[in-house]
Amino acid sequence: MSTLNSLLVQARICWKDPARNRAHLQSLVEQSAGHFDLVVFPETFATGFLGDSDLPEEDMNGPTVEWMQGMAAEYDAAVAGSIVVVEQGQRFNRLVFVEPGGRFDIYDKRHLFAFGGENRRYTAGGSRVVINYRNWRICLQICYDLRFPAWCRNRNDYDLMLLVANWPAKRLQHWLSLLEARAIENQAWVIGLNRVGKDGNGIHYPGRSVVFDPVGAAIADLGDQECTQAVELDLDLVKQIRTQFPFQNDADSFEFLG
Repeated sequence: MSTLNSLLVQARICWKDPARNRAHLQSLVEQSAGHFDLVVFPETFATGFLGDSDLPEEDMNGPTVEWMQGMAAEYDAAVAGSIVVVEQGQRFNRLVFVEPGGRFDIYDKRHLFAFGGENRRYTAGGSRVVINYRNWRICLQICYDLRFPAWCRNRNDYDLMLLVANWPAKRLQHWLSLLEARAIENQAWVIGLNRVGKDGNGIHYPGRSVVFDPVGAAIADLGDQECTQAVELDLDLVKQIRTQFPFQNDADSFEFLG
């Protein structure tokens, strides 16, 4: 498959209300016309960022993953977004990528946002994750990971960086600039999916979910309101750009030891 039809769901997330959030996100998808290969939800879409305290714990057999599997089956599309998962007493901010048949891949957020106290609540992941889906190689990332280019570095192993976030309005320019930079330096498609609205801690989120192509051109910008938008990504463009401008051949090699 040379194209990936992706539905970006830039949503307003209810604080500490997983059932309501699942129902709301489902209604947004239902209102979106067309066939999709991939549906993308924001970071911690069931609870809000750090909004899982005092809620029943969920594991990979919990209602949110089950709901994602049902959505993937219904729409014959992968469904991706991050949720809070508890395993063996440890909490993870986990990006779950569910395929239509129910199979899933996971990525646990590597860089926890210590400035906001995320490192005191969750356990950091230790593995970089690149998955294969419908002939696309997709690198999974979450929010604060965006600030660390070595972690996001294309090692000739991905075509699309998929990053979900709860990125605050105060640092909006950083969000846009860093996403553009990741696309340019990695010669890859980049999807940055953010939320809108205020959370229970009074933090404002500006939306501005964006898609950049492999030369850093903005293909989509969802603005600052709750909405969905379908975007078609072209794998042949990745191959064309990397052949025309083979910058990756001159990249420094390194081994990540952290």
